Amino acid sequence: MVMSILAMTFLAVSLAEAATAGPAPPLAGALGSGEAWRAYKARFITEQGRVVDTANGGISHSEGQGYGMLLAVAAGDRETFERIWTWTRANLMVRDDQLLAWRWEPDKRPAVADMNDASDGDLLVAWALTEATEAWHDPSHRVAGRRIAVELGRKLILPRTPQGPLILPAVAGFSAEERPDGPVVNLSYWIFPAFDRVSLLAPEFDWSALTRSGRRLLAAARFGAGRLPVEWVSLSGSAPRPAAGFPVEFGYNALRIPLYLAMAGVTDPDLYAPFLALWQKPDTGLTLIETDTGRVAARLTETGYAAIPALAACASRGAPFPSALMRVRTDSENYYPVTLHLLALAALRSRYPTCAPR
Repeated sequence: MVMSILAMTFLAVSLAEAATAGPAPPLAGALGSGEAWRAYKARFITEQGRVVDTANGGISHSEGQGYGMLLAVAAGDRETFERIWTWTRANLMVRDDQLLAWRWEPDKRPAVADMNDASDGDLLVAWALTEATEAWHDPSHRVAGRRIAVELGRKLILPRTPQGPLILPAVAGFSAEERPDGPVVNLSYWIFPAFDRVSLLAPEFDWSALTRSGRRLLAAARFGAGRLPVEWVSLSGSAPRPAAGFPVEFGYNALRIPLYLAMAGVTDPDLYAPFLALWQKPDTGLTLIETDTGRVAARLTETGYAAIPALAACASRGAPFPSALMRVRTDSENYYPVTLHLLALAALRSRYPTCAPR
């Protein structure tokens, strides 16, 4: 019976997959080189090109470098893109393959203590290089982006599983061979707007199948009364379940899921419904919860986070984007909410201009 319910869920999502606004458009110029971007550079990007996570001990990570590169393309700022990419290449591409070490700590030597990668960071950097290739026609960006995308495809994508293709969170630590409840995935690592774009550099992998599997897993991995995904999901059984050894939470990583759906042009209301139900009053802060108990795990009050439900409401039901969220509080908020806010604004301008304030 469980298998039939799961199969019915997958079928329902397959029928809803037409509710997508088409392939992701190029990111170049979507943000514009306005005051928000200039302030972002001044506060979060060092002269050397390191993107600083101000709420996390000033560390840098492959995810942040990828976000910074994407925003630089969206702002049409090639000089800053090259600066970030140069630092990334020199400091995070220190493995014996083409993937990136996931974490760099300024106060430690060696600054990279863990040589494992993070597939979301790898994918973000490959996506940024794809966008740069189209924007500036530099063959070196194409070569570098393809190398990362191919290595990601070879080492991190499981092409044939009962759930469809999966993205492992890292090369080490999450597979069925390494964990009794493996494979374990993180659904916020399905960066939906990247798949169409990265396929331009590595077409031998079926990136569109990852889009389909991600959407189906989001429909199936709904836990607790709120029907929300947890951060870490075990796929070893007949149905998704929370992975062992991790908090049973819809948390800090998972809040990006509706942002990525909207950035990819997904308009299916059912995929957004659990998030928008949880965040009915985003102006008071975004709630993160323990899915098993329903208790509040955290409340994120920085206003940049509110751009996520605002963009999701626009994508799913055409709701106007609040004019107050057109202002980015770069001077008073941290790297993560400001970064997500700018990504939401880039998507608003490129995907959903009819929702933007007039």
